[in-house]
Amino acid sequence: MIDLMIPPIVAALLILSIHAYLGLHVIARQIIFVDLAFAQIAALGATVALLAGFEHGTTPSLVFSLAFTLIGALVFSLTRMEESSVPQEAIIGITFVVAGAAVIMLAGFTAEGTQHLQETMTGTLIWVDWSTIGRMAAVYAVVGIFHFVLRRPFLTVSFAPEKAERVRLWDFLFYASFGLVISFSVEVAGVLMVFSALVIPAVIAFLFTNRLSLALVLAWLAGALAIVGGIGASFYWDVATGPLLVCTFGGVLVLAALLRAVLGIRPEGEIIVDALAGTNESR
Repeated sequence: MIDLMIPPIVAALLILSIHAYLGLHVIARQIIFVDLAFAQIAALGATVALLAGFEHGTTPSLVFSLAFTLIGALVFSLTRMEESSVPQEAIIGITFVVAGAAVIMLAGFTAEGTQHLQETMTGTLIWVDWSTIGRMAAVYAVVGIFHFVLRRPFLTVSFAPEKAERVRLWDFLFYASFGLVISFSVEVAGVLMVFSALVIPAVIAFLFTNRLSLALVLAWLAGALAIVGGIGASFYWDVATGPLLVCTFGGVLVLAALLRAVLGIRPEGEIIVDALAGTNESR
């Protein structure tokens, strides 16, 4: 049993490694549902590919997903309106709903529609192979290096936008790299688990600290606990891995909130980003 558990655990931890960091940006930007929107956009690309005759999980299907997420990145970078009465979260929510409806509608034209919809929501994590894991690791490493090299402008736009320059350019680069990650993640883990790995560990981290570097470590630890516990429980109880994993993330969040209440931890002040940004500035 342990041999069967190792590949999905490794794949899920890989997803967590980059999503936990991106989740800190998402929380700071207050665009909580951007992950769901991108995930549905990627799923829409895969659905269009399915209509064109390309099976889910193949290279052409991935190319379709990437192309659609790049369009989404352009849309989200152009719809950031600081002084508008329409929040960007509204645009993101509309995109999620429309893309989701389009996926359901188009999937109805294929023989594999029901199975395809289930795979886009819960993924095929339990069946992931080492070649897929290696491809994910390579992509995530490139995106991680990209964000590390350009961490100052990315962190400034997310945590201190009033000090940022060329905001739309950095927004597009952020969303494009975000969409690249999502395209690979959704293919394996599905929409629900990807959203959980992005948002829940970041929320848990900010419950305990306002220092970004420590928040990243806490997010990784909380996410790893949920992943190992959730996948282990799914094998032990013979329960569907994807849904149980999402529920485990939710359970870890509840436990973290209770622990915070017991310990009386109340982080005060604004988010400090100096350790990651390499500066002494804070939001």
